[in-house]
Amino acid sequence: MTIILTNAWLLTIDPAMTTHQTGWLQIDGSTITALGSGTPPTLPGVEVIDCGGDVVMPGMVNTHCHMAMSVFRGLAEDIDDRLYRYILPLERKYVTPDMVRAGSALSALELIQGGVTTVADMYYFETEVGRVTSESGLRAVVGQTLADFNAPDHATFDEGFEQVERLVDEFSGHPLVTPSIAPHAPYSVGVKMMGQIARWSDAHPEVVVQMHLAESDMEVKWASETYGASSTELVKQSGLLKSGLVGAHCLHLSDSDIELIAEADVRIATNPRSNGKAGRGIPRIESLRKAGVPVGIGTDGPMSGNTLDLFSQLAPLSMFAKLRGKSRLPLPAAAVVRMATIEGAKVLSLDHKTGSLEPGKQADLIRISLAAPRLHPIYDPYAMLVFAALPTDVTGTMVAGRWLLRERQMQTLDPKKALSDALQIAHQFKVEMTRIDAAPQ
Repeated sequence: MTIILTNAWLLTIDPAMTTHQTGWLQIDGSTITALGSGTPPTLPGVEVIDCGGDVVMPGMVNTHCHMAMSVFRGLAEDIDDRLYRYILPLERKYVTPDMVRAGSALSALELIQGGVTTVADMYYFETEVGRVTSESGLRAVVGQTLADFNAPDHATFDEGFEQVERLVDEFSGHPLVTPSIAPHAPYSVGVKMMGQIARWSDAHPEVVVQMHLAESDMEVKWASETYGASSTELVKQSGLLKSGLVGAHCLHLSDSDIELIAEADVRIATNPRSNGKAGRGIPRIESLRKAGVPVGIGTDGPMSGNTLDLFSQLAPLSMFAKLRGKSRLPLPAAAVVRMATIEGAKVLSLDHKTGSLEPGKQADLIRISLAAPRLHPIYDPYAMLVFAALPTDVTGTMVAGRWLLRERQMQTLDPKKALSDALQIAHQFKVEMTRIDAAPQ
């Protein structure tokens, strides 16, 4: 099938940041084949869609997420010890393949409605996440978490590697889903196991590696007091600081850490709302990007950051950089939009497929209505996207030439079923929390 979108304000996010204010874009099958300004070519048997002046741009890339954790969203927000009092006990008791599927489906629904076309996930029972994203039509990098703290789906690292192998076997060569290995963090995996994972990765170069890195003061203290090094230096010593590694958060980096990351061709997923909400600090995004490090934007899990659309991340990301720099100049709007699209795609090693509107790339795009008064006047479309647009402005989401959302109507997932399944899990959580509260302290 050939589709031509006409009368669209095209933001291509190509290297020249080309725009076509009255543009058209041609899609053949899953691929963008042509685009331009003015009147599109006349072809027989083509579906022509008049966008009415709406913005059409690349779909957004969420570079770090824990989709299944949508069922934890808003749980015990004002409880200081909620992690140990509620979250970890609930995870140990209730994280099953069915729970992961339900939480991931709810998240997929939110991602699609919010204009995300690609998501990088890491959690447990990750084959279920891969199946959900495939069924929903999302492009995804799905990472099986490995950890040494009695994880819900593996008691030993050998069992964890078995989960990774199953994930790779099921999704190798999949057109949308890329399997990934996801060591949880330096402190929860350990130096010896990071070395083993690095060797496994060397033998499987097609499998993306994701890892929380330099995220917390606790991690910094652990690395310094135990090894006399930064956590980044420990990852390098283990052999895991390597090209293509996706480091999530990276809040606590020295100049030498940034130099190591740049030399190793590591990529970064920053999570502004989650880290701001937790009071963990403001990352050195400007320093990383100036060093040549690709930085994409993530939401973190919905337990931490609550919302999974990237629109909610854009303004805080820019504002935090401006606060750090004490100026309006850091992270201008156009740079932030690039981070949410093509730079995020590069973080996940998918920039040859997605992240910009260019002939030969996959037709991963979103349509944004300009009907809302809060969007006008528009002097700069990128500033409008960063500081004024909301996920509800997204009227269409397409991946590989297939509409996942059209005229705000889901085309793949069943919204009622996704919500119902998630609420059943939430009911179990509420019962267990009541039991925990009633137990002697």
